[in-house]
Amino acid sequence: MTSTEIVPIASSGLVKHFAKKQSALARFRKKPVFSVPAVDGVSIAIKTGETLGLVGESGCGKSTLGRTLVGLYAATNGDIELYGNKVGEKRTLEERRKVQMIFQDPFSSLNPRMTIGAMLSEALLFHNLVPKDKVQDRCTELLALVGLPTDSLNSYPRQFSGGQRQRIGIARALALEPKVLIADEAVSALDVSVQASVVNLLMDLKRDLGLTMLFISHNIAVVRQVSDRIAVMYLGRVVEVGPTEEVFTNPSHPYTKLLLSSVPKMHTGSQISQAPAGELPSMASIQSGCRFRSRCPIAIGECATVDPELHAINSGHQAACLLVK
Repeated sequence: MTSTEIVPIASSGLVKHFAKKQSALARFRKKPVFSVPAVDGVSIAIKTGETLGLVGESGCGKSTLGRTLVGLYAATNGDIELYGNKVGEKRTLEERRKVQMIFQDPFSSLNPRMTIGAMLSEALLFHNLVPKDKVQDRCTELLALVGLPTDSLNSYPRQFSGGQRQRIGIARALALEPKVLIADEAVSALDVSVQASVVNLLMDLKRDLGLTMLFISHNIAVVRQVSDRIAVMYLGRVVEVGPTEEVFTNPSHPYTKLLLSSVPKMHTGSQISQAPAGELPSMASIQSGCRFRSRCPIAIGECATVDPELHAINSGHQAACLLVK
């Protein structure tokens, strides 16, 4: 991204801390509250019409980053920009409309007491997007857009399968005519047989509606299929970002290499060659230096004291590692 390019959504030094819960005794003794930095200084920018894939192990901060970008969490520090304009902690209705989210669990993300028509019409009426006499027509259009029967408006979520519920969630997000869609593990809770159809739907909608998308997933194969660029996240930081095929064919950061090599190569029949050693350390144990050093097979002494920043490897490809030039 050039310095003058305006993108749909970007973050600069984004930080999100969560205060660790204390016991009543600790609160009585007024012990200091430890904050867990789930997202720690993330700077990303997603270009118009682009899909940025975000991958990493569970607990790395992927979902927290997505929820902070959409405004469900207030950032502890750093900036979020929508089309070049900084957004505050309290977003305007227009700013909320521009960025919408598809949640991981299609069962808990829908209100079981509301019909599908009520869910869709609520958003349309609240934001005054269509006249009242046109609301039902627009709801019908949204159902058709995501491949659901148009006579489903009076049905409840319990009457649908998991894949159909996720399509309802997509329709609800599209009701506000967003510019940016954040898909947070949108297919991970679905049967494998259903995942492909939902992924294809998202790709078609992105193309037809001109959407910009952040696709969060631990399924590396799916991310490779849908993404233009990929960002790899580890313990709250982005450690590598670049064009999808370049990152897959020429990974630079040691964590990216191990993450990609842990995926079985089904077409060749090869087994997992390597996996990141050990368990993901807690943020409390990270005091200084590179966060991956305790699991890195090529770590050197300097890694214990220097916290590397993202730096350019070539055009559009960056990595945060002292040993990558």
